[in-house]
Amino acid sequence: MSEEETPEEPDETAAGEQEKFPCGQCGADMTWDPAADALSCTYCGNVVQVPRGDGTVVERALEEAGAAARGLGLEVRVAKCQNCGARVSYETTTTASLCVYCGSPNVLPQEANRNAIRPESLVPLDVSRKEVEESFRRWLKGLWFRPSELQKTKQFDAIGIYVPFWTFDCRVHSDWSADSGTYYYVTVPRTVMVNGRPQLRMVRERRVRWRPAWGSRDDAYDDHLVLASNLSPELVEDLGGFDTTGLVPYQPQYLAGWRAEEYQVDLEQGWARAQEAVVASQQARCAGDVPGDTHRNLRVQNRIHDVRWKHVLLPVWSLQYRFGKKTYTVLVNGKTGKVAGKAPISWVKIAVLVLAILLAIPAGIGILAALGSM
Repeated sequence: MSEEETPEEPDETAAGEQEKFPCGQCGADMTWDPAADALSCTYCGNVVQVPRGDGTVVERALEEAGAAARGLGLEVRVAKCQNCGARVSYETTTTASLCVYCGSPNVLPQEANRNAIRPESLVPLDVSRKEVEESFRRWLKGLWFRPSELQKTKQFDAIGIYVPFWTFDCRVHSDWSADSGTYYYVTVPRTVMVNGRPQLRMVRERRVRWRPAWGSRDDAYDDHLVLASNLSPELVEDLGGFDTTGLVPYQPQYLAGWRAEEYQVDLEQGWARAQEAVVASQQARCAGDVPGDTHRNLRVQNRIHDVRWKHVLLPVWSLQYRFGKKTYTVLVNGKTGKVAGKAPISWVKIAVLVLAILLAIPAGIGILAALGSM
């Protein structure tokens, strides 16, 4: 299987015709407005709804990668960060001077990968820029042991970006075998020290009775997400996840005025990661099926079948701010507004806390001593 295969019937808009969205009133290019949940013209204020019911969210079998449409369906440029490796597309009418993820100025223009698999669906960017700023302010106020000056941060750049993911569906049949252990207790003599002298006492001791056990189970996985970006998986996980029930069929209108990252993890790599997660999950599920109190020598054989996939885009705001001489990047979930990121630490506040604890220890000992003498 290879995603570089040429599709038998390529989509004309994948590498040829590119869609634009001119305003019907003034002719200016329209962009996606998360606050209005529609295309909006910044010049005359015209708003055009994008019907979310149009089209079908397609799930494909692994062997059908060659039949998938290619490209994003609109004319874009691509900037590659020489620091973190991200490849982010943006409209031809704008420029990219800084990486949207790490803030590095070391970005170079690249040719867009017109043979990249087109997204099947996406979750539209619904959190507005104003809501992002409010979420960021609340996040700053909730931080512990951070410089107080952070609360005064006024300048920061927030950029809406669609992050690439793969989703996988599959069914799994698992056969397992193990040694099932059941606890039982016996009373045995044991020498213990009492007041510095050995004494023989009867104590309860736990033992394990082992028996062979085996079984099987069938499970189904739906929309298992695999990050196809160079973003930190831990940071993306901190965003709280994405509800894929909100996926709508992909339409280029949703990307108008926004940026989208090209996937860095291809379909084969994505399935390999998903398969590892499925196998680990089945191992845990089969372990839970073993009867008794404990188990050992668990062996699991899996048969994974009916595998299907989608390429999807999920919305994230990338927000960068400077503190001191360093640039910090914070991510905001473009659907829920949840914030994830790092911030500078105030070593002064930490030192004050440690000093307070050290001073409190002698005081506490003194109080206990005073109470003991009463």
